[in-house]
Amino acid sequence: MAVKIRLARHGKKGYAFYHIVVADSRAPRDGKFIEKLGTYNPNTNPATIDLNFEQALGWLMKGAQPTDTARAILSYKGVLYKKHLLGGVAKGAFSESDAEAKFNKWLGEKEGKVAAKVNKLASEANADKKARLTAEVAVKEARAAAIAERKAAAEAEAAAAAAEAAATEATEEVAETEAPAAE
Repeated sequence: MAVKIRLARHGKKGYAFYHIVVADSRAPRDGKFIEKLGTYNPNTNPATIDLNFEQALGWLMKGAQPTDTARAILSYKGVLYKKHLLGGVAKGAFSESDAEAKFNKWLGEKEGKVAAKVNKLASEANADKKARLTAEVAVKEARAAAIAERKAAAEAEAAAAAAEAAATEATEEVAETEAPAAE
């Protein structure tokens, strides 16, 4: 029986969520499987991978073949590197403590890279939020200036109309006072 480590699709249309499973290669993609090793959610940034490291390593050591995507996930989590190091220990290239030290060093570097990416994404989100807030404040101030300008223009227009009305009234009064005097 050929055993594969592969992804079984779950989730809704356009929002895939995967289970990492060990299954017979003849079984359907989302069908019968032997064991569930973890989950993979590509919808988050960075992608969320929850993997049972020891079980995955055990299945690889037994000869299970990962698919291309599963291989990328296992490589990202360090399962393939750990298998490589254990192969070196079995051949006598180095001791198990050296292999463990190499793996821990790699794991620390990997966690640093992931943390740096998460921090970068968070800082970019904060910078974007500040930029949008600044733009919104500028638009608000421009609107307030336009409203104040319109109010000033309306007040000036009302004052001009009142002055014109007063001038017209004054001319009418002068005309009325001159008209009886002319008679």
